[in-house]
Amino acid sequence: MQPPLRKPRPIERSLRPGGVLVYERLSDAILVKRAKDGDERALAALCERHAPKVERLARHLLRDQEDARDAAQESLAKLCVRIKQFRGESQFATWLHRLVVNTCHDVAVRQRARLHEPLHEDERVSSDADPAREADLAALRSELHDSLAGIPSDQARVVVLKDALGFSFEEISTASGMPIGTAKCYAHRGRNRLRERLETRDVA
Repeated sequence: MQPPLRKPRPIERSLRPGGVLVYERLSDAILVKRAKDGDERALAALCERHAPKVERLARHLLRDQEDARDAAQESLAKLCVRIKQFRGESQFATWLHRLVVNTCHDVAVRQRARLHEPLHEDERVSSDADPAREADLAALRSELHDSLAGIPSDQARVVVLKDALGFSFEEISTASGMPIGTAKCYAHRGRNRLRERLETRDVA
């Protein structure tokens, strides 16, 4: 009786050619564990691996390319600072996606606030500006800001992400952790309350 044939062992690509650990071949899970333990090369490898995805997502979420670059750089900086907060309850890519979405939202809010700041140094009126139109736009922005402040914060956040920043409900769900159905419900309720408040102000 012949002994049973042994199954051929799969050929594994060595992670240590020549005895040197090749970080580029390590999985995200291993890199994360090493980075959380203080391995700076593992952290650098994570950033380098995911930087293109972070940049693409930021460009998708933010129309202004300069804002997108700032958001991508800020997201990678947050990754370096917050890596120890990653508990492994989801895939690392999912955690990073949520971090980038939140960062893009923060960048967009800051940029919008800068655009609405009055220019004290130069108050000259442009020759092609329409003073009446500018006044109407300023009044509308003020009304929207006051009305958003008067509705529940979760609803206001979803309305801003969806209608002002153009996020999909899937992206809002990833960023906030709420189910897609909840995000849609908040958007519907927020829009209705916002409409009611604006109509009330018009009547007044």
